[in-house]
Amino acid sequence: MDFKPYAATLATRATHPGSPWWAPISQTPRHLLVRNWFTPGEHGWTVVNGPADEDRWAAGAYSDTTLVTRIGPVHADQAEAGHLVTGHPTSSSTLPSLVVTMLEHGRLTPGMRLLDLATGSGYSAALACHRLGDNLVTTLDVDPYLTRIAAERLDEIGWHPTVITADGSADDLPGTFDRIVSMVSMPRIPLSWLSSLAPAGRLVTTIAGTGLIITADKTDDGGARGRVEWDRGSFMTTRTGDDYPPALREVFIKSVEQEGEEVTTSPFPVLNVMQAWEVWSMLSLAVPGIEHRTGTDDDGSRMTWMLHPDGSWARACTRPGEQTATVHQSGPRRLYDKLHKIRWRWIERGELPLYGAQVTIAPDGTTTLSRDGWTATL
Repeated sequence: MDFKPYAATLATRATHPGSPWWAPISQTPRHLLVRNWFTPGEHGWTVVNGPADEDRWAAGAYSDTTLVTRIGPVHADQAEAGHLVTGHPTSSSTLPSLVVTMLEHGRLTPGMRLLDLATGSGYSAALACHRLGDNLVTTLDVDPYLTRIAAERLDEIGWHPTVITADGSADDLPGTFDRIVSMVSMPRIPLSWLSSLAPAGRLVTTIAGTGLIITADKTDDGGARGRVEWDRGSFMTTRTGDDYPPALREVFIKSVEQEGEEVTTSPFPVLNVMQAWEVWSMLSLAVPGIEHRTGTDDDGSRMTWMLHPDGSWARACTRPGEQTATVHQSGPRRLYDKLHKIRWRWIERGELPLYGAQVTIAPDGTTTLSRDGWTATL
């Protein structure tokens, strides 16, 4: 495949000709790093074999799109053609424009030592190697198959970064770095990141369950200070094993079948929280671990469910032609009440205080976000 015309088109979509990332994108054969990926269907995921259909391979690999490469413990390279795979995505080749956004926030310049956290397909490492030189790039992932195959494919296209299999959220990191850029969402800033950052080093990550990109520069006391960027982005949450813990199936069943301890009427219609990035992010910070599901009833009613590991749940329904919602809640906390409080603030002030918030990371890793009288601690 003559990939360069496709890669040049991708560079146009993901960045601009004046960007220092234009050349890395336009000269990186993404298709050799992502040879198989999954596409969703009604009952599960099916694998796309790129080399078997060169046109589809080129269209997928050089689109500014996330390509899911792993469902549960099954990698697309190892999936059988025509067989459905069920589960949640556990690895992907993230859309290139978001990869570039994260690298841009890293403020990388020649001579800097970079830790690219969450190797995935190796695409972000390839771009970084092109910019910095592979002797300054270390890439890390918890999945031994991902690191092995990424190292082989990076070697094939001429790059030889240090590739390590480790848990970047818990293990001591392998060295000292001027920049740590995470392509996976973190529930909090690991202490190991601070100890591995060089003086005045910078970290860039997204926060799990939110659309928030955090940047912070190391301070003299061993902590870091920065802000929530005005860009938004979200990655898969970091994991420690082959798959994520089971979803809240039993809590969801209760939320479907039971009346609940409290039934009220909301003045607002059902909101797809996951599509309202500010609301979703603020609610996740207020109630860490919350999960959302949406659907449509047989009569066209819009439905939403909110679930939490402590057993709390909420179910809301807006019927066709109505502007209110009937809300059922149960458990130790009222999840929908939390949402109401955030929506009222959103309406009254026209924004929520997330984007642009100051970020303070103490030397022990405690991370505080603050803006306009609001604070949250990760």
